[in-house]
Amino acid sequence: MAYLTLSGAILLEIAATTLMKQSDGYSRLWPTVGSIAGYLLAFALLAQALKTLDVGTAYAIWAGAGTALIAVIGMAFLGESTTPLKISGVLLVIAGVVVLNLGGAH
Repeated sequence: MAYLTLSGAILLEIAATTLMKQSDGYSRLWPTVGSIAGYLLAFALLAQALKTLDVGTAYAIWAGAGTALIAVIGMAFLGESTTPLKISGVLLVIAGVVVLNLGGAH
C-alpha cells in the first residue's frame, strides 16, 4: 500500500510541476492554484508513505521517477529538445534509482 501511496505522490508532483510550467511564472490563476494544490497533496501522500518506507528508498523513487517523467513530458509534449544525451541522462536517473533500491534490499 505504501508504494501505491508513493506512486500517487509522484503523479501529483508531476502534475503540479507541469501546471507550474503552464502558470507562466505563477501569473495565471488556475494553473497556479492547481500547482500549489498538487504539491500540497503530493507531500501529504509522501508523508503517509514514509510511515512505512525507508526515507532513502522513498525519496530515491520520488526524485528519480519525478525527474525522469517530467523530462519525458517536456520532450514529448512541451516542445523541449530531444537529444541522445538527454535520453541518456533520463536512463541514467532511472538506473540510479534501481541501483539505490537494490542496494537497500535485505
